[in-house]
Amino acid sequence: MSAVSPEDSLAAAKAEARKSAAKVRAAAHKDLGGQAGEALARTGLAFLGDVGPAVVSGFYPYMSEIDLLGLMSRLDGEGRKTCLPIVLKAGQPLLFKAWAPGEATEPGAWDIPIPVGSAQTVEPDIMLVPLLSFDRAGYRLGYGGGFYDRTIEMFREKKQITAVGVAFAAQEVGEVVRGMHDQPLDWVLTETGPIETAKV
Repeated sequence: MSAVSPEDSLAAAKAEARKSAAKVRAAAHKDLGGQAGEALARTGLAFLGDVGPAVVSGFYPYMSEIDLLGLMSRLDGEGRKTCLPIVLKAGQPLLFKAWAPGEATEPGAWDIPIPVGSAQTVEPDIMLVPLLSFDRAGYRLGYGGGFYDRTIEMFREKKQITAVGVAFAAQEVGEVVRGMHDQPLDWVLTETGPIETAKV
């Protein structure tokens, strides 16, 4: 019987952690629902209000993700350029196109709404990142595709970018199962306010 490789062991640990984290997030979504989105819009606007003319990428809420469309709408109302990510294909970083709540969308990967093809391609200065769980060191557990880690790493190699995880406060864990390619977040924003990470 062959030994289990470190990569397989890590993948198994992450898969188990995802199951648990998905249940926690679903429970938080059920308990807080739209209230969390409204609170996020208030705390997020206060947090991001002084960032200047930065391009901010958000995400269209998928399954039980916290709804940040209210925050994106407020940022747009304050004159910030907002955008959404687009999955091109496995193994590639995300592409971003300008979009604000109320503008047209079309179905993207997993039928998640994305900006229409004619929308302007942009590069975000601040990335609002979805997740299943997070810790105070700045690590996040995602869905396993590596899209955000790959994208954050790409941007960090060529420009100043701030990566902000967005989640329910209940999604915090003591320590996220992580690998060598996982990119730490600079901040985590929840309905209760922003958390600056230790980035260890």
